[in-house]
Amino acid sequence: MTYVIAGGGLAAAKAATALREQGYDGRLVVAGAEPHLPYERPPLSKSYLQGRSERDKIFVHDADWYDQHDVDLRLGVEVTEIDRAAHEVVLSTGERHGYAKLLLATGATPRRLPGDALYLRSVDDSERIREVLAGASRVAIVGAGWIGLEVAAAARLAGVEVTLLEAGDQPLLRVLGPRLGAAFADLHRAHGVDLRLGVEIQEVGDGVLLADGSRVEADAVIAGVGVEPDTRLAEAAGLEVDDGVVVDASLRTSDPDIFAAGDVARAYHPLLGAHIRVEHWANALNQPAVAAGAMLGREVSYDRLPYFYTDQYDLGMEYTGWVRPGETGDVVIRGDLAGREYIAFWLSGGKVVAGMNVNIWDVTDDIKALIRAAAPVDRSKLADPSVPLPETLA
Repeated sequence: MTYVIAGGGLAAAKAATALREQGYDGRLVVAGAEPHLPYERPPLSKSYLQGRSERDKIFVHDADWYDQHDVDLRLGVEVTEIDRAAHEVVLSTGERHGYAKLLLATGATPRRLPGDALYLRSVDDSERIREVLAGASRVAIVGAGWIGLEVAAAARLAGVEVTLLEAGDQPLLRVLGPRLGAAFADLHRAHGVDLRLGVEIQEVGDGVLLADGSRVEADAVIAGVGVEPDTRLAEAAGLEVDDGVVVDASLRTSDPDIFAAGDVARAYHPLLGAHIRVEHWANALNQPAVAAGAMLGREVSYDRLPYFYTDQYDLGMEYTGWVRPGETGDVVIRGDLAGREYIAFWLSGGKVVAGMNVNIWDVTDDIKALIRAAAPVDRSKLADPSVPLPETLA
């Protein structure tokens, strides 16, 4: 009996780990397109990009771990086809492998701009951008999402002038809404970033040509305009795909022997009552253990609340929960927004659905408890730092 994992990132490595820890002792094949051992991505736009962490710190396991746990790790080799009828996968080497269970951990790929830009997705990308920042005097960054903002912070810390171009009215508008988006705009402007909002990109290459005919001069252009789930395998195999590979709470696809985890999976969340796809480290870290359990025939369900974090300049932030698209307007601030030491709560129907703690620590468990309570809160108490969070329920 063979289990196959398609993908070579964090989700793939954690799935292999979980399968062995949960007692699977059969043949295990992991096929990943990159030539590197599976690694974690958050440092690529944070500490590793800034030169504050070493390359060997990003890897999930060293090479010996895969040998010691009898994992057939194929680096630089992709699963190119799934033959569901034969229960086989085809590798880019031409080999065919039968599978009893298959996990898709194919991740996501960056959206592209017209022209020549740098993108940050892989460790090689991070090293290329780090080299650029070491020699550039000015860069243009397209997209003021999390990646764009983190790269802007790394560039400013390296002494590089930054022009940050964003199509929306504020950074992170779809994620945080206008008030908190403006807070991040203020943060970057305070650190010397030339942030331009509401702009349309015509072409990139030797700088950036804007739709109004003006040009932003730059030694390099770095794009952070989002990613798309890599669903090519799933689509070709006839699996259900809708902004990711659609899976149930156990991370099982429309085929009972195929599962998906990480950035590519659009999973049903039993607490939130919706299928969601979250492009953050915590899902790639934690979903694989549930997928492994389901692959082994156990009754399991993934109900962890979405979580992510960022570090920009002297700002550290954790975000817990999920806000439905278009419902970011009802926000309660607890603390000092201007001083960048606060907790922001997003409410829906008077209940907390997400919380973001900025430069305030050890509150994540309390935020999770408020979300899981799914009960109305007293807004005045929620905004009052003197009231303990567990006592803010109405």
